[in-house]
Amino acid sequence: MVKISKNRKEMLTKIDMEKTYTLEEASVLVKDCSKVKFDESVDIAVRLGVDPKQANQMVRGVASLPHGTGKTLKVLALVTADKEDEAKNAGADFVGLDEYIDKIKKGWTDIDVIITMPSVMGKLGALGRVLGPRGLMPNPKSGTVTLDIGKAVTDVKKGKIDFKVDKTGIIHASVGKVSFDAKKISENADELLQTINKLKPVSSKGIYVKSITLSSTMGVGISVDPNHII
Repeated sequence: MVKISKNRKEMLTKIDMEKTYTLEEASVLVKDCSKVKFDESVDIAVRLGVDPKQANQMVRGVASLPHGTGKTLKVLALVTADKEDEAKNAGADFVGLDEYIDKIKKGWTDIDVIITMPSVMGKLGALGRVLGPRGLMPNPKSGTVTLDIGKAVTDVKKGKIDFKVDKTGIIHASVGKVSFDAKKISENADELLQTINKLKPVSSKGIYVKSITLSSTMGVGISVDPNHII
């Protein structure tokens, strides 16, 4: 028999596992049910009615969360010398090119986002095996391959996130911290959901958003009414 912890028992007295909540209600509950001593992330899982194996049903995009994620992201700008000052002034943590490519080849990945230029992408091809599995490979669709390096760095630092449906049809993303007030969590989550809704593939038939779950790092999943984003 599985033993349920005291904290989990308390969570389950506050949440009706058979009920779907509004986004506002779920944001209040996710804060109320956090009982650990660290500032948990607030995560959202959106299950879509798409087949990710079909190229025309892949859902991927970016969302600029109005209140940021609450995380301090380490940004690497792989740029040519003429763009280095622009990247540094925008707040990039690491700026350079060949020296960082060599570090990555040797296994260095102590970064959260890589921003680069179209002319540099050819050099990054050899890094696919290192960057790909970690979700670090820059992509024009996510705004991380651009000539406007300063804006790209600033956007990431302010709370721009890149999301992509996984092979099971689910989008996972962080929309804040439990230290945020409930309204900020709700507004961040709503921005992401509205963005996902706008990206519905034309080829997708039937129900697009099947389920939405909000949770903290160590908390239970709270079901959110999918009709919220319609």
